[in-house]
Amino acid sequence: MTNLLLLIICLSLGGILQRIKGIPKDTHHALNAIIINVCLPALTLLYTTEIKFNMSQLLPVLMPYILYICSFLFFNGIAPIFNLDRSSIGALTITAGISSISFVGFPIFEILYGKAGVQIGILMSQAGSFVVCGTLGIITASYYSSSEPSIKKIITNIFTFPPFMAFCIAAIFNIAGFHFPAIIAETLQKLGSPFTVLALISVGFQINFKRENFTQTPLLLGLFFKLLLAPLIIFVLYLILLKENSWVGQMCVVAAGLGSMNTASIIAINHRLNPPLATMMIGISIPISILTSVCIHFLISN
Repeated sequence: MTNLLLLIICLSLGGILQRIKGIPKDTHHALNAIIINVCLPALTLLYTTEIKFNMSQLLPVLMPYILYICSFLFFNGIAPIFNLDRSSIGALTITAGISSISFVGFPIFEILYGKAGVQIGILMSQAGSFVVCGTLGIITASYYSSSEPSIKKIITNIFTFPPFMAFCIAAIFNIAGFHFPAIIAETLQKLGSPFTVLALISVGFQINFKRENFTQTPLLLGLFFKLLLAPLIIFVLYLILLKENSWVGQMCVVAAGLGSMNTASIIAINHRLNPPLATMMIGISIPISILTSVCIHFLISN
């Protein structure tokens, strides 16, 4: 409940700050820069080195990858029908294809599934959605942000992105069985600790529930996939085809329907992929998904 309260307070603070005179309208860009260059690399180094994986946890880890592939296919498939430009395709693929497992998911998982839900959520986030965001997300952003995409430019963008650089280092440490000394781990924890608060305030700063926003076709398509089609895909695949009707399978469906990951929005914005659309996807899908994900849980559990 504390995490859920923190979520509401930080989003509200962001909304209040954007209306205070004297605070720059692009304040969220400064917050995003701190998140990408300081907080995320620190947390990546800390947690990725500690990931322990076994086969029983395969489905929660695979869910973010399946979701992202479906997002890519969906928006590229409908692009000619709705005349979506490259910038919008990239923004929608990234923001609709990656769920906010940690920010929105953890408090909801704790409420619905207890501590076990949070533990699975951590694995789903660190080995799943975060890796997808730091690899496939950056590849997508690099490709769609260039009018003449080249392999060299895409690779350069990927390997110069601080969280991805940290992920590569941490993965090597993990394989080698290296663990940070307590003093280093504590320092990384403190460097990364502002992440949740800064990220949620940044999202709140960008929330804009203007009526005209809901008449924009790209936004409606993004919300349709993120909040409805994504959980339906995982429901059919996991609960019907694979018959994984355990609480873990149900949790994967709920996770698929969570609002867009704010880090995904930051990546899209930094690569100039229709920033207004990427911002609205985060600012609108997150608060709505808090309600819809709980509804999804009760529907599939009963």
